[in-house]
Amino acid sequence: MAQILDGKGLAKKIREQLKQEVEELKKQGINPKLAVIMVGDNSSSEVYVKNKSFACKKVGIEFEEFLLKETTSENELLELITQLNEDSEVHGILLQSPVPKQIDINKAFRAILPKKDVDGFHPMNVGNLVIGEDCFISCTPFGIMKLLEAYEIEIEGKNAVILGRSNIVGKPMVQCLLAKNATITVCHSKTKNIQYIVANADIVISAIGKPHFVTSNMIKKGAVVIDVGINRLENGNIVGDVDFESVNPKASFITPVPGGVGPMTIAMLLTNVVKAAKMK
Repeated sequence: MAQILDGKGLAKKIREQLKQEVEELKKQGINPKLAVIMVGDNSSSEVYVKNKSFACKKVGIEFEEFLLKETTSENELLELITQLNEDSEVHGILLQSPVPKQIDINKAFRAILPKKDVDGFHPMNVGNLVIGEDCFISCTPFGIMKLLEAYEIEIEGKNAVILGRSNIVGKPMVQCLLAKNATITVCHSKTKNIQYIVANADIVISAIGKPHFVTSNMIKKGAVVIDVGINRLENGNIVGDVDFESVNPKASFITPVPGGVGPMTIAMLLTNVVKAAKMK
């Protein structure tokens, strides 16, 4: 059976460390603060924002939420972002996706100052990640790297396969693994022979949003399996992209869903907010 990569437990340790750092910053008169913008009603986004708010309070980060109507125009959103950019009390700005169709989300991400872009989506942060400069790293890939590091999983020289090429997980994940000297293959909806490619991987990271897509016959013995997927089944159960029961006996390490990557994503958001406050 695989060793479980306990993201929940590691995230708790990270929060304890951050709490001490926040207390030190407050002694210097710096109160780390995160502003979260949500446009429209989306039940999943509401849950994510609530979790972020709860995590911020646990470590002493101030949290302010801006709930905008579904009909909010792009200009109105950009005006709010400009106000938050200029507000010296705000260290991090997060725009919750998705947004209504009248808004170009990439334009909105570009409007956030790179030094306040704690989600790591601004082109400047993305570019700095590619060339290996200090930057804010997208929270999910950042969390996965911390998890691999905590369990002393060797990355150098390993074959890593990433399922999914999103700007949020897949693409930044490539750069994070490349920086640690892995050999990377990215699979997506147009990839042929996915099963063959995954079967040769030492590290598999799935972020495609298809329940139980990765099965035991796709995984080689001893592979490290990271499941980023969060999928709700018709019966209400939350499952990952990986068929945990069948893959678990073959893998060397595996993340559970929930309790694996999810808590690490939020822990890295908090880490980025504290970093932004320190930069100030």
